[in-house]
Amino acid sequence: MDESLNKRKIGKAWENAAVSFLRDKGYSILCVNYRTRYSEIDIVAQDAIYLVFIEVKYRRSPKTGNPLEAVDYKKQRRIHAAALSYLTSKGYDVERTNIRFDVIGITGRNIEHIKGAF
Repeated sequence: MDESLNKRKIGKAWENAAVSFLRDKGYSILCVNYRTRYSEIDIVAQDAIYLVFIEVKYRRSPKTGNPLEAVDYKKQRRIHAAALSYLTSKGYDVERTNIRFDVIGITGRNIEHIKGAF
């Protein structure tokens, strides 16, 4: 099997796990894999207060690094730009919408949700 295809399938499976995790926590899932020309947002969700843009990172084990560390400044900038695109395309008032950027790190079967990660 093509390695990039396999990585996409694995990534999709863990994004689905993150969606289930968020639903169990009371979030409404608005969009999965919102794409722009230059970036992607893994999950767009709504909680009681915020429209939340969520990046999901997976590592098979702690030996391969902390998945939360994979969301560097460059990645954060791309997510911010994609979030602005999402807000504009869906008709949100950019100035008045409460937004938050979260990261879900999955290591093995452990899920860690960092609210307001950046």
